Formats: sequence, C-alpha cells, structure tokens
Amino acid sequence: MKQSEYLRYDAVALADLIRRGEVAASDICEAAIERAATVNDKLNAICHPQFSDALNQAPTPDSTFSGVPMLLKDLAQEQQGQPCTYGSRGLKKNIASRDSEFVRRARAAGLVFLGRTATPEFGLKAVTESKLWGACRNPWDTDRTPGGSSGGSGAAVAAGIVPMAGANDGGGSIRIPAAYNGLFGLKPSRGRISSGPSVGEAWTGASTDHVVTRTVRDSAAMLDVLAGPAVGDPFTIAPPAAPYAKLMQRAPRSLKIGVFTSSPYETDVARECVDAVEETARTLENLGHRVEYARPEFDGMALARCYLGLYFGEVSTLMDRAKAEFGARDDDFELDTRLIGMLGRTMPLPDYVRRRQQWNDFARALGAFFEGYDMYLCPTAGQLPAKIGELDTPSHLQVAARLMLLLKAGKLVHRSGQVDQMAMESLARTPFTQLANLTGTPAMSVPLAWTAAGLPVGVQFGAPHGDEGTLLQLAAQLEEANPWFGRYELLEAMI
Repeated sequence: MKQSEYLRYDAVALADLIRRGEVAASDICEAAIERAATVNDKLNAICHPQFSDALNQAPTPDSTFSGVPMLLKDLAQEQQGQPCTYGSRGLKKNIASRDSEFVRRARAAGLVFLGRTATPEFGLKAVTESKLWGACRNPWDTDRTPGGSSGGSGAAVAAGIVPMAGANDGGGSIRIPAAYNGLFGLKPSRGRISSGPSVGEAWTGASTDHVVTRTVRDSAAMLDVLAGPAVGDPFTIAPPAAPYAKLMQRAPRSLKIGVFTSSPYETDVARECVDAVEETARTLENLGHRVEYARPEFDGMALARCYLGLYFGEVSTLMDRAKAEFGARDDDFELDTRLIGMLGRTMPLPDYVRRRQQWNDFARALGAFFEGYDMYLCPTAGQLPAKIGELDTPSHLQVAARLMLLLKAGKLVHRSGQVDQMAMESLARTPFTQLANLTGTPAMSVPLAWTAAGLPVGVQFGAPHGDEGTLLQLAAQLEEANPWFGRYELLEAMI
C-alpha cells in the first residue's frame, strides 16, 4: 500500500479493507512504518519504536480494528515487557510487568502497536519538550509545539503515521493536542474507561485515557472498545443506550448551548480562538441549535489552586516512587518537576484535603449550569501553540529556582502570591480545559477553524457526566458540515 493510499483511510476504513481481504494487514503495517520513516525525524513524535514487533504481531481475527496500526502514549498505557518512562529520566528503568486495561482492550480489538509517543515529564505541560526525549514538533508548523501532554500522539496522527494514537487527559492533555494538530479529541467521563489494574482513579479521578483521531467515527468506535468497568474498579457508570459507533450516526436533537470566550482565570485569550468559537456558534444556529452567551458560575482562581494542589501531590508521590523503585536522584528530574515535587512535600495535608473537597463546588456549579443548557461551547486553548522552547525562558527558570530556594529555607507557604503566580504561568495558555477534569465530565475538542497562517484551531464542547453520546452526535454533525474536517489529502503536503 502506497503512503498516498494509506493516508486516505481512517482506522475504521483500514479495518474494513483488511476484513474484506482487499489489503493484507502486513501491507498496512509496512505503510505506517514507511510513513513514520518519512516524517518522524522532523517531528520526534515516536520515542520508542516497536516496528519489528509490530510486523511480527498476528492480528486478532474478527475484531473491531484487526490489523490496524496505532501508537501508545508513553504515560500510563503500560505494555508488558516495554518501558513506560512518563517522559522522565527518573523512570527510564520502568518496564511494565503487565498490560494496563487500556492496552489489554486495544490488543483484544486487534490493534497493532507500532511503539510509544513522546510526552513531557510526568505529562505536566501543554508542550512536549522533555529532557529525556527532546522537543516534539507540530506537523503544521515544525517551529511550534504540538501541545501536551499527548503531544507525540497528536503529532503522529496529524502527520498520518497512524489514524489514531493513545492519549490521556488530566487537565486537557487529549483536547489541547487535538486543537493544536487539527484532530478530534474526546475526554470521556470519569469512570467510563478503566484505569486498571494498577490504578483505581488516575490522578484521584481527574485523568482518563482515550485516543486522538482524525475522524469522529474512529473515536466513537474506540470508545466502544475501551468503555466499561474492570474487576476492582471503584465505581461504574451507566452504559450508553447503544454502541457509540451507532449513536453517533443519529442526528442530535436540537440543543441549547451556552457560549463563553473569556478565560476562567482572567487571562488573555487570542483573537483567533475567540473567532473560532463565534464562527462555530453561527454554524450551530444554522444547524438548528439554540445558542446564547452563558457560562458556569464558579471561582476560577479557586479552580486553578485546586488543580495545582493535585499537581503538587501527584508529582511528589511519583518522584518518590521513582527514587524508591529505580534509584532515581533529584537531578534525574527537570527543574519544574523538582519544584512541584517540593511543593507537594511541603503542602499541609489539611490543605490538600480541603482543595480536593472543593472539587465538589465546581461539580455542583456545572451541574446547575446543565439544568438550563445541554452543553457549553468555549475555546479549547486560550492561545495558539507556543514556539519550541518559548516557555523555557531564563526568567521562568529563575522564578522556579528562587521558589525552590525559598522552599528549602522554609520561607514559602502555599498561600503565597508566588504560588498563585506559578499557577497562572502554568495554566494561562490553556485555561479552559481543567474544569472538565475536576468535575469528571466529558468534553471534546473539535477542529473547526484555521488561522491566516494555516494553523488549526479547535473549539471545546462540554456535556453532563455520562453524555458522551450527544457529544459524538454533535461532532459528527459538525464534521459533515465542515468542508476540510478529515481531508486526508492535506496530510501529504504538511511536512
């Protein structure tokens, strides 16, 4: 199969070709590897190739995606016998002893794993530039980031290496790379996809796995593969009325959608991001939906502090694990990571519990909003993708170093304005995504706009807990109405 042919098909179509005997699975795998050889040197999206293993992997017959190649994210999607580094030098020796539930179900669906994709250290940033793997680049403009933390997956799918790749989202890490790379990215509800067997609730319930894709139907079909509880999961949620792959084929009912474009953290929002939302709102009205300006009422700065509190606790715990199990040292971690870890170790336990309990305030506020609206629409990101290295400025590094010195001297407390400043520096470019994580609600980024310079811009929709079906129905309707959504011929000219 030629690259030009391979790029025309999404995962559902490739599986259908294999099922009907029109193309051999090995030919498709070879085409994917050839595409990787063509573009990955320019993108640095694949950090751990497994091409030989992929060619020798026998596809599972009569399964949803039998013989279709995909990539796993190098964070939490453990594959037995393979490294899972979380983008960190401190976890280079972390070899998975068993498959995660995500990998087990993907394998059972017949997917062939080509390797793992790059992520920032511990998945902490909306850029994918780790000391371990180096900078990953955006196919639409290789001077810019593909986002994070699923940046390697976003770049690989956008560039046509695979039709879909593993991703996870603890603060926007599916939706931000989808927006920056012109892809579809759905973050499912808390509990929809199991984080097992090693984890009950990833990031205490803020994070969930799924994929980034070029088409809505690939995302829906993969959600059918992944959804459902595993033995020992902390709770289950009601299954959909029908498989998502069938639900998305139905036209959505007329929806009432609240629109907002201002940042919850009162940070600047790029004009292109606002324009994309407003143009989408007009499209929705033309499709028969009711649209008006409205937003959930919650304390944005409180949400930012609660989200950073989650960072502090999770990072310090993972650093401790890396030291205990693999002999990692402090200098095996990046400066920002070390600072966050120190903040976690010095945060009073009552403060952490108080912030975790405050997630309930945001969930109740969003629930009240959904009593009057079916969905919300807002930008996915507040700014266009940063240039490579733009966020590693000397002033940023100096602030981080100064905060570390204050921590060591016992002169910094968690209510300090410097910590608030750190929160804003960390979240200012992507202020719209964390709400869905702390509330456990589903949200998606849909690629519906372009900048004058040719960069894709995503818009975000959020829905009540458990309502992925309506999101997918609306996404499919917008996909059909958009002239460039899913046009694979664009891929060949990108790099």
